[in-house]
Amino acid sequence: MAKKFMTCDGNTAAAHIAYMFTEVAAIYPITPSSPMAENVDEWAAQGRKNIFGETVLVEEMQSEGGASGTVHGALQAGALTTTFTASQGLLLMIPNMYKIAGELIPTVFHVSARTLASHALCIFGDHQDVMACRQTGFAMLAEGSVQEVMDLAGVAHLATLKSRVPFLNFFDGFRTSHEYQKVEVVDQEDLKPLIDQKALKEFRERALSPEHPEMRGMAENPDVFFAHRESCNPYYNAVADIVSDYMDQISAITGRKYRPFSYYGPADAENIIVCMGSATEAIREVIDYKAAKGEKVGMIAVHLYRPFSLKYLKEALPASVKRICVLDRTKEPGANGEPLYLDVKDALDELGYKNLVIVGGRYGLGSNDTTPAQILAVYENLALPQPKNHFTLGVNDDVTFLSLPVGEEIAMGGKGMFQAKFYGLGADGTVGANKNSVKIIGETTDKYCQAYFSYDSKKSGGFTCSHLRFGDDPIRSTYLVTTPNFVACHQQAYLQMYDVTRGLQKGGTFLLNTIWDGDELIANLPAKVKKYFADNNITVYYINATKIAQEIGLGNRTNTILQSAFFRITGVIPVEKAVEEMKHFIVKSYGKKGEDVVNKNYAAVDRGGEYKQLAVDPAWSALVPEEKTFSDGDDFINKIVRPINAQDGDLLPVSSFVGIEDGTWHPGTAKFEKRGVGTFVPVWNAANCIQCNKCAFVCPHACLRPIVMTADEAKGMNGEMIEMKAPATMKGMFFRIQVGVKDCLSCGNCVDVCPGNPKLGKALTMVPYNDGSEEAALEAANWQYAVEKVTSKQDLVDIKANVKNSQFAQPLFEFSGACAGCGETPYVKLISQLFGDREIIANATGCSSIYSGSVPSTPYTKNAKGQGPAWANSLFEDFCEFGLGMAIANKKMKQRITRLFTEAQENAAFSADVKALMNEWIEKQEDADATKALAPKIVESLTGNAAAEDILTYKDHLVKRSQWIIGGDGASYDIGYGGLDHVIASGEDVNILVLDTEVYSNTGGQSSKATPLGAIAKFAASGKRIKKKDLGMIATTYGYVYVAQIAMGADNAQALKAIREAEAYHGPSLVIAYAPCINHGIKGGMHSQNEEAKAVECGYWHLWRFNPELEEAGKNPFSLDSKEPQWDKFQDFLKGEVRYASVAKQFPAEAGELFAKAQQMAEKRYQTYVRQTKLEY
Repeated sequence: MAKKFMTCDGNTAAAHIAYMFTEVAAIYPITPSSPMAENVDEWAAQGRKNIFGETVLVEEMQSEGGASGTVHGALQAGALTTTFTASQGLLLMIPNMYKIAGELIPTVFHVSARTLASHALCIFGDHQDVMACRQTGFAMLAEGSVQEVMDLAGVAHLATLKSRVPFLNFFDGFRTSHEYQKVEVVDQEDLKPLIDQKALKEFRERALSPEHPEMRGMAENPDVFFAHRESCNPYYNAVADIVSDYMDQISAITGRKYRPFSYYGPADAENIIVCMGSATEAIREVIDYKAAKGEKVGMIAVHLYRPFSLKYLKEALPASVKRICVLDRTKEPGANGEPLYLDVKDALDELGYKNLVIVGGRYGLGSNDTTPAQILAVYENLALPQPKNHFTLGVNDDVTFLSLPVGEEIAMGGKGMFQAKFYGLGADGTVGANKNSVKIIGETTDKYCQAYFSYDSKKSGGFTCSHLRFGDDPIRSTYLVTTPNFVACHQQAYLQMYDVTRGLQKGGTFLLNTIWDGDELIANLPAKVKKYFADNNITVYYINATKIAQEIGLGNRTNTILQSAFFRITGVIPVEKAVEEMKHFIVKSYGKKGEDVVNKNYAAVDRGGEYKQLAVDPAWSALVPEEKTFSDGDDFINKIVRPINAQDGDLLPVSSFVGIEDGTWHPGTAKFEKRGVGTFVPVWNAANCIQCNKCAFVCPHACLRPIVMTADEAKGMNGEMIEMKAPATMKGMFFRIQVGVKDCLSCGNCVDVCPGNPKLGKALTMVPYNDGSEEAALEAANWQYAVEKVTSKQDLVDIKANVKNSQFAQPLFEFSGACAGCGETPYVKLISQLFGDREIIANATGCSSIYSGSVPSTPYTKNAKGQGPAWANSLFEDFCEFGLGMAIANKKMKQRITRLFTEAQENAAFSADVKALMNEWIEKQEDADATKALAPKIVESLTGNAAAEDILTYKDHLVKRSQWIIGGDGASYDIGYGGLDHVIASGEDVNILVLDTEVYSNTGGQSSKATPLGAIAKFAASGKRIKKKDLGMIATTYGYVYVAQIAMGADNAQALKAIREAEAYHGPSLVIAYAPCINHGIKGGMHSQNEEAKAVECGYWHLWRFNPELEEAGKNPFSLDSKEPQWDKFQDFLKGEVRYASVAKQFPAEAGELFAKAQQMAEKRYQTYVRQTKLEY
């Protein structure tokens, strides 16, 4: 039978196998495991049949805890049930894992193993999460490659059914879950005969049923619990043999040999490594490399980690072994070694291996790259007379000196391997195009292929690097490409920001996407890059894909053009074949978006040949690279922040973090990035400006601001200005809209909202941006002058009075990592302007935490007085409780101040004036403006007074704090809803901002309870069938919670008023803000402010406020702020977003009914609001 291959990632391989054995999947999204559940949901929607001839029933839950509870219940009711998770999500499942294991119920949890949040959140891979589950009673099966996932995931499903012991099947998050490989497919028909039908029948018979009732989950006392618990031992004793037997059967099918512990290397090796996960593939490369040099080393790859079988460990161990190094991809502070090391050491001692040297080390935390040079260092350490124990690998530990020294990298890929790197900008399509490229090569040639994608923590608009390999042999290089044959740089700004030529092999090829041509290109190429080209005989091509994309109508999506150029330049497959396959994949990728998008991408393929070759001047070899120098920034910025921004963070030693070991990061670092990656920027025309400041109000990245200057300050500004006539406090000063061109991401929302002069037109125009031009340099200089030399004039006006005034306040949230045109950040920025000098924030994990707090970029910053928002992120599920904790701690400290001030009235050490200030503070402690005025006076009057030492300990609590709790709809409607409900019920003075994108934005657009009826989202592949939860109205039922629903783009003034009222209300407040998202697929791009306006205009979203203070005054607390909707525009609004339009394309028979119901629900909701306005109080 001919072998069948597919090119896929590890998540897809796991889902492919899991689908076969699954009847019910209870799921909840979490990176990097979500794609497994998404695939299962999509296949079910498409009608794919499992082994039982049916589709899988997929149920999305509100949390991982809920998903595991549903798994437990479905299993007890007799359905084979699976879930997919990782990291904190897996930890939330642990209580149910104990129950499922204790009740001996067969199931498989598939886990893309991921780091746990400790001093910082990290979404990348290691084994911390699965190691936290090793005590639950789940068997644990590990894979190290995409092929192993394809081969062994079925073993977990087969063995759990036969053994009755539940399985946790895991592989490395990102490195395996997101790595694309050409793999041999294991088909359903291969595995179906292996199912133990007797065990399956017994599982069905054990299901709870009123036909033969039984009791489970009983409570037991000390007399029997222990003995009863021990009764499960025979089941666990049988697991290893069952797994071994199924591995033999899989090996017979695939021809690939697997054992619970698999040995690789010569039979007489003396030094071996024990490891599990993706690093085993790189270790195999090193073993082969050393074997070619006549050196004998080996490795044991652990597959069955729990139960830990001494029998099969001994089977794998060469008789010649003398030294063993156990590598753990986890850290357990305070332990005498990591888990796998301790298990192996204990097992070998029990087996009688008394003379072995056994050492252990930590590697690869947070997906830290594990390279051949590092593995060589491990073997070199093992060969020493006294090998180092408890070492770290891959970091430079100059504090506790645990790290092993690592030599230069050595290329170890197979003969003829082609390696390529592609530097892109998030959402420019580079990653998607490369996924297609590797599939084209994998599916149309006999070559093996691999693709892996590295990212920074920004949303779309961040750094991406695609690592591709092609060759004639299976690829085991589970690490980043360091010696490419081909490099493509899709952003010309990267030439200055990153070392894009690093490692490019002699005689290699370089492709640059640039707006420069000819002499201008040569003039703008950095000397370092030109020298590298000349020294290494690099062939250089360039293309203006940005211009081509705009001519075609693709906006900033240059991916298809550059993909076409790659195939044409490299010739990895014949050009005609490449063009044919690219067009085939365009239909697969974009067919749901309509014929127009497909045709535009066809045109992009055809124009991919419009590249030119740049003649490399041999004289460039004599160039001296410019040293990068910076006139701004302290040591923290220059020695830590800037290297991380330059993608050199992996070179920082451990000592870089001394003093901030707890994860603390300094505010205001985002301003030092200055990436200059925008393709267009707004240009201000003073003659057309009416000084409304709407443009600044909506700017998602605070990179456009109204600048007000005195006459002296205006002398330093090189550009147009308007003399101010109003407000009176600013009369005679000079006004200018200043753009931070190096921070702009080209969304164009400022232009969208600009009313301009009715007769002359808009005051802002988007123009092409050339980062190397004189105009760009001038504007960048103007920006620096405006933010560094011009003083804030916000104290001259009431910044809360209106939209215009609010924008004279310094944004204390700037240049975040959010997407271009983000609908969320304008709200966050506005709050920072109004209350930032006394704001403290509890932020849910999600989009808002990633763009608000990803190392090294901190967009929250300080004002001239050193004040600014204090920000912290706890978890996804507890953000409201986290914020409540902050609020009640502050409340307690204020109570203490009140007591100390009261006691001070009787103390002669304090003057009458000081006592008066203290009394005034006691009376006005809930008045923000009053406490801001009083605090400095009190501190000044107490400083130097020995009797006030205790009081001054609490001086930071003198100003009334503005407590904000910020999260998305996933946190607020789903996983954190219970906490949100309790916090608003508490009556405490907290403000909750819900950034409602109607999907789980951060994990890729999964459905939430905020997702409206009819919308397609991940986990709602055929359109959501239930209506959106009305979180706001639920909150109003308490009667004492301030609630508002806003959409800035629809009504600036209403949004400002609601936020102002919410913060002023002495009690809990909930503000739900509509935020268009890139996941919506807005046709025409992320013009979020326009989209908000359309949403309100057609009745899709409604604006209202519920203010309990009005009821206390005898008035109706409910105010409906939006006008009667224009319902005839509702359907057109839906069709303007791909999340709805694709329903009509994929499910035309159902789309009409779904959309009609969606409008019906919107109308019904609106009528509910209308009725609220008519209630009498």
